[in-house]
Amino acid sequence: MAFLEHLNLFRAAIPGLDWFALAWFAACWIGYTLYTDRQGQAGRNLLRGTDRMRTVWMERLLEREIRIVDSALLGNLMHSVSFFASTTMVIIGGLIATLGAVDHAMQWVANLGLLAPAGREAWTLKLIALIVVFIYAFFKLTWSIRQFNRCAILIGAAPPHDQLDDSRRRAWARRLGRLSALAGHDFNRGLRAYYFGLALLAWFVHPWAFAGASVWVVVVLYRREFASEPVALLCEDDSEEGDGGR
Repeated sequence: MAFLEHLNLFRAAIPGLDWFALAWFAACWIGYTLYTDRQGQAGRNLLRGTDRMRTVWMERLLEREIRIVDSALLGNLMHSVSFFASTTMVIIGGLIATLGAVDHAMQWVANLGLLAPAGREAWTLKLIALIVVFIYAFFKLTWSIRQFNRCAILIGAAPPHDQLDDSRRRAWARRLGRLSALAGHDFNRGLRAYYFGLALLAWFVHPWAFAGASVWVVVVLYRREFASEPVALLCEDDSEEGDGGR
């Protein structure tokens, strides 16, 4: 009962505009994620184009006798994911430390005179929201690393190129390409959490700035994943490339 009373007091101490901005932020993130998951297998988008190239890569890998270059490329991908995973741990540690010194952080920000005034409860909620976002990013990034590790194991277990007929080569390429794509998708979700984490920082300025930043992040992500030049390059057919060269 005491916990529920404290929870109700905490909730009542936070203005309704802050709760609205947080709900809008969640709706933008969840809505965009659902949209991209539904559109991932249809139309021209960055994920679909990249997935197609992953399968092509694995087909070329299976045709080669020496696969050192492919192992190096996979290691480079894993290094990028590992960098963000370790950085996320540093961010989480810093946010937890700030959560333990909310009063000091509030006083420091108040001296700047640039941000909207907010109570201790509102500050606590904002920091907890940031921690949750980056914990989500950490789980996605580390799961991506584990899947890339399994992909490396499959590459090591792939039969020699001269022992593969067309049907087996296609089957192995599909398995390798799909596992690499799953790892890439989780890496993309982890990076997306960084974008929305930056939007959350606008909450410290004002709830309306937070709501606007959430929309801005969705627009930026949409343009990059659905309407950018890399999307056109990854999704163009070989026939289109040949036509362009004539």
